[in-house]
Formats: sequence, structure tokens, C-alpha cells
Amino acid sequence: MSIFIAIIIFSFIIIFHELGHFLLAKANGITVNEFCLGLGPKLIGKKIGDTVYSIRALPFGGACMMQGEDEENEEEGSFGSKSVLARISVVAAGPVFNFFLAFLLSLIIVGAYGYDPAQISGTIEGYEAEKAGLLAGDEIVSLNNKNIHLFREIGIYLSFHGDEPVTVTYRRDGELNSCVIEPLTGEEGYPMLGVTSVGYVKGNFLQTVKYSALEVKYWIDTTFQSLKALITGQVGLSGISGPVGIVSYIGDTYETTSKISRNAVISSLLNISILLTANLGVMNLLPIPALDGSRLVFLIVEGIRRKRVDPKREATIHLIGMAFLMALMVIVLFNDVWKLFV
Repeated sequence: MSIFIAIIIFSFIIIFHELGHFLLAKANGITVNEFCLGLGPKLIGKKIGDTVYSIRALPFGGACMMQGEDEENEEEGSFGSKSVLARISVVAAGPVFNFFLAFLLSLIIVGAYGYDPAQISGTIEGYEAEKAGLLAGDEIVSLNNKNIHLFREIGIYLSFHGDEPVTVTYRRDGELNSCVIEPLTGEEGYPMLGVTSVGYVKGNFLQTVKYSALEVKYWIDTTFQSLKALITGQVGLSGISGPVGIVSYIGDTYETTSKISRNAVISSLLNISILLTANLGVMNLLPIPALDGSRLVFLIVEGIRRKRVDPKREATIHLIGMAFLMALMVIVLFNDVWKLFV
């Protein structure tokens, strides 16, 4: 059951990403040769107009294959025949659609279950927040100049900066105050300020829209913080999960929440979907060859030079990038499988 649910979630997120490329390509008059869900051998396909819509054997991945995308082709309807701005809009549309999907799913979550404001209900005895004089009703505004809007952001910030003193700025009775707190390690092994949450609250329409956007921002920030920790060595490759690890996580989440209620299952799977689609949007914007971010770099360079980079050279760079990504996927896959047996 978990595999089936994971495939549905992955497929939906990927098809939405490719839909962004597809719709902007069509809007700019670019011929889409094939719009497919999955990779590998074609299972089924049907041509409608100029486009073949197909499903391929491997359920992870997808593609919007445009005419002349990776070659020097100036024919009418080809990718290369359009202006730089038009091509930038087509390439950027995939990640943008991922963020838009994250926002739509956040609207459902926040509208149905509420949001967790960065307001505290009290302090925990023995922790520094109590000694610093924080009180119930105080609203955390920032930690070391990092703006805080959701209570969860406190824990995420401390997970990466919990080994250093934290300047806490908070609002009380409309006035801003600040204090310096030394995080202490809690019973579960995580650094803590020693404050407790007021929980989830429901807001009006404008608050729902605002906190849905902040929900997306939270996951984007979390993704960037995780990438930074990976690059700096704070987190090793063993901390990365690929499809197998994500399927396992979805399965564990489903098994746990199904014992609670149907609402718990729905909210948990929606949160996972928001995380995955925001993560996909961020990852695709990185300037790594073969990803959308790298293609955007080439297009920006073309816009500045007013001359397209040699398509053959660009294709070679993307091919090398794809080989690197495939090698990384093999490592992550091995890591995922290894963790299942240890």
C-alpha cells in the first residue's frame, strides 16, 4: 500500500512540474513532441495534435520533450526559435509550478487544521528561556536576526545553530524585547530554548493565505539549510534519502497515522507532498548541469552575450551532469537499501 501511495504522490508532483514546462511551451508556440510520465521504455502513448502523451515503465520521473531543445534548431516551433525571455519562462515554469503546488496544498492544510504561530504558551523549568524571563503570550520574532513566523522554525534553526548562543527577539504587549539564550540539549538529544507552543490555531481568510505562503517558505528554507549542512559536512551522505528511503518514510507515516484517524493520514501525506514538491522546486533551480537551474544559467549568459552558447557544448555539459546525478542516485539508493537492513 505504501508503494502505491508513494507512486501516486511522486507521479502527481512530477506531472505538475512537467505541466509547467508544457503549458508555457504551448503558450510560446513551441512544439512539444512528447509529454510523458515516467522514464524508460514507453508502455502506452497517444498522439493528440503535435504531441504524444505517454506513460513509461519507470514510475519516477517524467519529461516534456520540446522540439530542438538540445540542438541548434531555428525552425518555426522549435525551442531555439523563441526569444531568450520566452525560453527562460518555459524552463523556470517547472520549479515555479512546484512552489505553486506547495502553496495550494498548504492552503488545504492551513485552512483545515490551522497554523502554528511562533507564540509561546510558557517555558520549561530548568531551561534558559525561563531564566531569561520569557512569558506565556510572548511572540518569537527572530533568532540571531533570522526571522521566525512559525513555531517549527525555532526547532529547525536550533538543529543547525544549537551549539551557539542565540539572541532571541520577542514581542510582548506590542513592544520588541531581546535576550541571549544558551540552548540546552533536551531529553531527545536536540538543542532547546525551553519554550512551549500554543499549538495550531485557525485564522481568517487572509491569515490562511499568509500562513500558507509562510508554510512554503518554511520548507524552502529547510531545504536550503539541509543543502548547506551537506556541503559543509554537518550532514553526511548517509543523511540523504532517495526514492527507496522516501517510500519507506511514507510507509511508516501511513502505518502510524492510520492507527490514529483518517484526518491524521490525510494531513501527514499532504505535509509530505508539500515537502517533496518544494524540495523538487529548489533542487531543480540549482545550477547543476542537466537540471533546470543550469539551463537557466545558459539562457541568462545568452541574454547577456546576445549569442547562444554552442548547443553541442551545452548538451555535453548536461550529459556530464546527468552522469553525475545518476552516480549520486546509485549511492543514495545503496544507502537507502542499507538502512533498511541495519
